[in-house]
Amino acid sequence: MAIKKRPVSPRQKMINLMYVILMAMLALNTPTDEEFGVKGKSVVEKIKKSLADDGKKSDEEKKNIDLVELNVNELDAFVIPEKTTLYAGERFNSHVVMAAIDSTQRPEIYVNGSRLNAENGRYSFVAGGVGEHQFGGYILMKGKNGEMMRRNFVQKYTVLPVPNTATVAADLMNVLYAGYANPISISVPGVPANAISATMTGGSFVAKGNGHFVATPSAVGKDVTIHVTARDKGQVRSLPPFVFHVRKLPDPTAYIAMGTDRFRGGALSKGALMGAPGIHAAIDDGLLDIPFKVLGFETVFFDNMGNAIPLASAGSNFSERQREEFRKLSRNRRFYISHIKAVGPDGITRNLPAAMEVIVR
Repeated sequence: MAIKKRPVSPRQKMINLMYVILMAMLALNTPTDEEFGVKGKSVVEKIKKSLADDGKKSDEEKKNIDLVELNVNELDAFVIPEKTTLYAGERFNSHVVMAAIDSTQRPEIYVNGSRLNAENGRYSFVAGGVGEHQFGGYILMKGKNGEMMRRNFVQKYTVLPVPNTATVAADLMNVLYAGYANPISISVPGVPANAISATMTGGSFVAKGNGHFVATPSAVGKDVTIHVTARDKGQVRSLPPFVFHVRKLPDPTAYIAMGTDRFRGGALSKGALMGAPGIHAAIDDGLLDIPFKVLGFETVFFDNMGNAIPLASAGSNFSERQREEFRKLSRNRRFYISHIKAVGPDGITRNLPAAMEVIVR
């Protein structure tokens, strides 16, 4: 059986050569015992140092051997941009490289643990949810020595929402209410919501996450300005400011709560009236639903002679005297709730001008 010859490493070849040279030098110029003790020792030390240095160099060459042991027969130029979506005034950054490839063999490419079945190395997929994501894997390539080289890679990417809607805003409706937590939504095309920040002058401005903020202007009649900044690829961009007019909250409407319904006047059964604890007030126009605190109100009854009987309540609940009058009311008799005083989230106390008419059924 033939014995397989083991390949000799470059380091071992160098050691063998230096050993032969040493033997030849000693044979041609054999020193005395004294000289050998001095000069011979110096020669041996130099040779040992040379062998050590050559060994280190050989190790470095061995580390880089896989960089030169590839067959390449095709060169291509590539431009690798840091990003392909830019804004006016933003710098375009890229790497221009020359890549050498072996067209006779294709590397094995693995992405997220699965092998990529594509001869040209192209990888594509359908983007999922909005936000920042990444994928990774590795490439296997066979060298001249038959050994497989492995190189890992990681690629980050960002998914943005599809711009399939248009935003239409009325110029006369850029209004915020003083003392009220106005909800604000901010979005910047091409920038994730978590990369957007904003500040406001003339009040407090609190971020709630995912592009939502709460603006609370402090004074009526003083415009506020919202400044928006966006972080993109390590750069911070400032967008044009947004100016809002600040107004006082409109007056609320008084009502009697009937479960989920709100009674604002008209016919009401006596049983429902007796079951109601009191009155409420709120801005309820279909868009806003802002509750107010009722501080007091007055009920006005009329006796059989047509004389008015006003009864006041120091709060939002009906008083006992008012309830006594409710019990006396017969069918189709009516009374009025007026002089309602309420305070809103802006801290402004209001006297509601409208009176609520109640007809007992």
